[in-house]
Amino acid sequence: MRLVSYMSDGVPRCGVYRDERIIDIHSADDSLPCSMAELLAMGDEGLARAAEATAKAKGASSKSVKLLSPVPAPQKVICIGLNYADHAAESGVDAPSEPVVFNKFPSSLAADGDPIVLPAISQKVDYEAELVVVIGQGGKQIIRDDAWKHIAGYACGHDVSARDWQLEKPGGQWLQGKTFDSFAPIGPYVVTRDEVADPGNLAITLRLNGEVMQDSNTNQLIFSIPHLIEHLSAVCTLVPGDLIFTGTPPGVGMARTPPIYLKDGDTVEVEIEHLGVLTNSVVAESADDAP
Repeated sequence: MRLVSYMSDGVPRCGVYRDERIIDIHSADDSLPCSMAELLAMGDEGLARAAEATAKAKGASSKSVKLLSPVPAPQKVICIGLNYADHAAESGVDAPSEPVVFNKFPSSLAADGDPIVLPAISQKVDYEAELVVVIGQGGKQIIRDDAWKHIAGYACGHDVSARDWQLEKPGGQWLQGKTFDSFAPIGPYVVTRDEVADPGNLAITLRLNGEVMQDSNTNQLIFSIPHLIEHLSAVCTLVPGDLIFTGTPPGVGMARTPPIYLKDGDTVEVEIEHLGVLTNSVVAESADDAP
């Protein structure tokens, strides 16, 4: 299934995306919840019931609704840095011996089609294509062999990064550089785990105004998805709807000569095999938006 969240009559709903139509899960089976968080909390049983309920429904045109980030209000947005060896090399650092972990605030989330807003207080906003893991069944101290059971699905993600804030502030400010509003686009949907045979072997590409800037495969991950889930769940309890950005491949703007940063009017596409294309325009922050 391809799961989406969207607005209907001013209320967030969850649905299944199929053939450019959206089938409301609660309308198909009123015993199922309206929200993505509640659906994910039901685990594999809830997803199986949603698939059965929507199998023959037609739904409404996807063009008639406003898509939201597939998981609109996750408790945690966890990110992994330097998780491709060649990206670590282009960043001028050694490949890490254990996962480098930081986070974004949920307020940084954006949906497919939403603009990435360039903050007036940053001049070096960079792009990073990433595979995002969506947690289904929660847990603490999950071992690698059991990690797959805790995954609901996968999505295209974009870890937008203000490099001047991330790297040039006193002490290094990864959190601030990564968590401006709109700096975590995800979408257009979550593809459920059963439809992705091997998330560790997916082509991942980022295009800036149609030009390929990043082109790699998730088989280049230093730390596998099960490794990441084991590592993270040793520290904190993972809950349904938590998002894990798994790292970006080489080709980021700051590593180029000269550097390439996002600018007003750009269009960025993140495409991951089997997971669709996440598309966002880039706009400068207006005077009305600035603090």
